[in-house]
Amino acid sequence: MNDNAAPELAPKPGDSYVQSFARGLSVIRAFDATAPRQTLTEVSRRCGLTRAGARRILLTLETLGYVKSDGRLFALTPKILDLGFAYLSSQPLWQFAEPVMQQLAAELNESVSAAVLEGQDIVYVLRVPARKIMSINLGVGSRLPAWCTSMGRILLASLPPPALEAQLGQLNIAPLASRTVANLPDLRERIAQTGRQGWCLVNQELEDGLVSLAAPITDRKGQVIAALNVGSQVNRRSPEQLLEQTLPRLLDAAGQISRLLQIKA
Repeated sequence: MNDNAAPELAPKPGDSYVQSFARGLSVIRAFDATAPRQTLTEVSRRCGLTRAGARRILLTLETLGYVKSDGRLFALTPKILDLGFAYLSSQPLWQFAEPVMQQLAAELNESVSAAVLEGQDIVYVLRVPARKIMSINLGVGSRLPAWCTSMGRILLASLPPPALEAQLGQLNIAPLASRTVANLPDLRERIAQTGRQGWCLVNQELEDGLVSLAAPITDRKGQVIAALNVGSQVNRRSPEQLLEQTLPRLLDAAGQISRLLQIKA
C-alpha cells in the first residue's frame, strides 16, 4: 500500500500547493503490482479520500485516457506511461547511457541497470537485462530500498550529511536475506566506505544468491546524479571475481557516461 501523507501533515492549499492536483497524483500512485485493478472504495481507502472525491478524480483521469473502467473496477491505461517517458526523454543522461550499458551487458553477459534516488528508494530508469537473476521482476520504474542495494548506497553516500541522517533516521532495518546489514551503525559505516572508495559491492543483502556492484554517474559539476549497476548470481560470479574482473569495466562505463554528459549535456 502507498504511504501517503496523513491529511494533517499534508501542505495546506495555497498559491504554491494545488490540493486537487496532489490528490490526483495520489490516485495514480494507488495502482501498483499488488493492486492493478481496484474498486472505487479501494481507491478511496488507499488514498485517504472520500468516495465522492476519489470518484471525481477517477472519472477525470478516465476522460483524459489515463484510467479505464468496466463499470466496477478501475485500472491504469498504457497512456500513463507518457508521464514517465516525459521524464526519460527530457534527460540527456539516458540517451548517452543506453548504448554504453548495452555494450557492457554484452561484454559481461550480465544485467546492467541505472537508477536514481527518490525518497528512500532507488528508481530504475534504464535496464539492460541479460538473464533473470532476481525473484523480483525489475524494469524501468521499479523501486527497491536504497539502504540495502549497491546503487542505493552509492546515491546515499553522495548526500550531504544532514540529508543522509534524515534518511537513516526514517529507516526500519529488517533482515531481507541471510547477509542483510543488521543495524544502523554498520549500515552507516558501509555507506561511508562506499563514499570513500567510489564504488559499492552488496553481497546477498537484498536477496540470497544475488551479488551486485555499483558505481556513480556524475554531472559536469562532479555531483552524483545516478548510479550504474551490474548484478549477478554469487554461484556464477563471486564477490572476489566481481571486484577483480567486473569493477574496472563498470568504473570505465560509468566514467564514459559521465564524460558524455559533461561534453554534450
